[in-house]
Amino acid sequence: MASRFPARLFAAGEEPDARFSLANERTFLAWIRTALALLAGGVALEVLGLGMQPGLRLAASILLIVGGLLAALQAWVGWIRVERALRLGRALPPAAFSLPLVAIVGLAAVLVLLGVLLA
Repeated sequence: MASRFPARLFAAGEEPDARFSLANERTFLAWIRTALALLAGGVALEVLGLGMQPGLRLAASILLIVGGLLAALQAWVGWIRVERALRLGRALPPAAFSLPLVAIVGLAAVLVLLGVLLA
């Protein structure tokens, strides 16, 4: 059998039901799609301008890009944490970065709203 990455993770515990591992991978991919959407939104907001107040537009763009980075990190960390819990027969952990991501997206929305209203 070829070695799997990360080897330390796959060395622990027992192989879980493939359906659970595949569901974990789908969740990983959903977080990656979210990261890409946040990155694209941040870049598009800054590049297109949209007649907003420039300082607020830049702040919202930066927040969305940081949110994209955080979502990508959540994808990896979340996948490892859930896979480890599955292999060890433990309860599934919550998403580590959900609350900061909600705050980032909410703050970016407020900045965009203010940027449009104050333009």
